[in-house]
Amino acid sequence: MRDLLIIAIVMAGSLAALRQPWIGIMLWTWLSIMNPHRYAWGLAYDAPLAAVAAVSVMLGLLMTKERESPFKASPVIWLAIFMLWMTLSWLAGMDVAGDYVQWKKVMKIDLMILLALMVLQSKKHIFALMWVSVGSLALLGIKGGIFTLTTGGSHRVWGPPDSFIEGNNEIALALVVTIPLLRFLQLQLANAWARLAMTGSMVLCAAAALGSQSRGALLGISAMVLMLWWRGKNKLRMSILLVAAAVPLVAFMPDEWSARMSTINTYEEDGSAMGRINAWWVAWRIAWRYPVGVGFDPATPALFARFSPNPTDVHAAHSIYFQVLGNHGFVGLFLFLGIWFATWRMAGSMHAQKDLVPEAKWTADLGAMCQVSLVGYAVGGAFLSLAYFDLPYNILVMVVLTRIWVERQSWKTEPAYAPGWRTIPGLAKLTKPG
Repeated sequence: MRDLLIIAIVMAGSLAALRQPWIGIMLWTWLSIMNPHRYAWGLAYDAPLAAVAAVSVMLGLLMTKERESPFKASPVIWLAIFMLWMTLSWLAGMDVAGDYVQWKKVMKIDLMILLALMVLQSKKHIFALMWVSVGSLALLGIKGGIFTLTTGGSHRVWGPPDSFIEGNNEIALALVVTIPLLRFLQLQLANAWARLAMTGSMVLCAAAALGSQSRGALLGISAMVLMLWWRGKNKLRMSILLVAAAVPLVAFMPDEWSARMSTINTYEEDGSAMGRINAWWVAWRIAWRYPVGVGFDPATPALFARFSPNPTDVHAAHSIYFQVLGNHGFVGLFLFLGIWFATWRMAGSMHAQKDLVPEAKWTADLGAMCQVSLVGYAVGGAFLSLAYFDLPYNILVMVVLTRIWVERQSWKTEPAYAPGWRTIPGLAKLTKPG
């Protein structure tokens, strides 16, 4: 039954995308981030549902005139160059055939990011992408948070099987990045009960991240909380709220969790931490020896035998930075960092906007919370391999589209959202402008 429901949703969404390609972008985002088909154990599990959604978007683009160039701002230019460099790195790598599957997966994600920039334009599109991206992970976070609370934190939280975020570390970082975006959506809601429900979602996502027992996620969530506090207008109230949420969650976790987190201070005695440092040395030395990189899989016995301080400990990098460095060399890392620096600056310029008309006030909130999400990604990602995951790139899309929306003063021509807590931007009923 679950398989049939998922397939029916995909078929209906794909047909709708032929006339309105933006619907196909939402369908792809849901499938790619949440991976609902991985929770079905029949036909849908291995069916090419994401490919169906992608094809529907491409066909829809051929039938619509409502499309634009995707190269709208500097973060997109950085991304396009990075895509070209990754392709060169793959072709010049040590295992072109073996790395093809990973190259194809990464290129699909990045291509869909470019397609999203072509077809998404309005406030409705921006908010729809936010709700689908955030909602997909929030549902997983709520489920994981309830699991953590009901089991006393004695079992780890895992992500969807056979996905980018299957591992406990990866799902934790994804949830850390999600929490500030939930806060942005909360700021757009007027009803007290709706805001309270969003607070509960954020707490459960945090519980799930802690329940993953990921040390990198703990560092990421700590940096994110500090940034949230810094961004808060009433720092005393924010401090009380953060302490009221954080202290009970940490106190609730079992002794095994505390013992694992304490190894952050004694990493020299932890085999997992030393394995990561060993892999970082390999990535560093590979980048010096192979300027273009070695492709998508440097964690091989042959490379560790040549470059590792401990050749027998073959280990994935578990760091977005060393992951990209080992895969694509120093140029690849420079381009990767360029994407996020440009996105960060653009989000910051939106947050710093003064004298915005009431219809555009939400753009400052979006810029601020996207920056907080990027802080969580930058800090937590230093210890987790999630360089190619969709969600940060979706943040790029939302930041770029919002900046353009403000520059065009689109509130003058787009429909306005009717008042009331039931009218959710992106999904709400519209009224005439003015």
